[in-house]
Amino acid sequence: MIHKVILMGNVGKDPDIRHMDNNLVFARFTLATNESWNKDGNWQEHTEWHNIIMWRGLAEKAEKYVRKGTMVYVEGRLRSRSYDDKDGVKRYVTEILADVMIPVSSMAGTPSDPSQQPVQPIPVATEPPVVTNDLGADPPDDLPF
Repeated sequence: MIHKVILMGNVGKDPDIRHMDNNLVFARFTLATNESWNKDGNWQEHTEWHNIIMWRGLAEKAEKYVRKGTMVYVEGRLRSRSYDDKDGVKRYVTEILADVMIPVSSMAGTPSDPSQQPVQPIPVATEPPVVTNDLGADPPDDLPF
């Protein structure tokens, strides 16, 4: 089975960093991803917010390099959990437990290693790509399934 999430988006607020016993570090932040589509000649956009959780060395990396507005690439897995809030109401949360995090851009004024230049953000297309069949004809349908 595969249980993997891949996201690239902008950090919504500075990470919440917690240092625990035994040098265990925990980081939590929100990540915004956007999707755009054309509906009747008008561009529509939807922003989805994701809760990102990091532990240990990855959390330390987030503490050093991630700030509000930073574009990051994240790989991880989904975790859903529930808890009772202060009023006793059951709440449900879906989080991304990150295994990989790569800052794609940095914000001005954030602490960073001066020997490393920030990676430039990947340009986002303003229109969806046009997909064509370069074979000239439909491929033969001789697949065994």
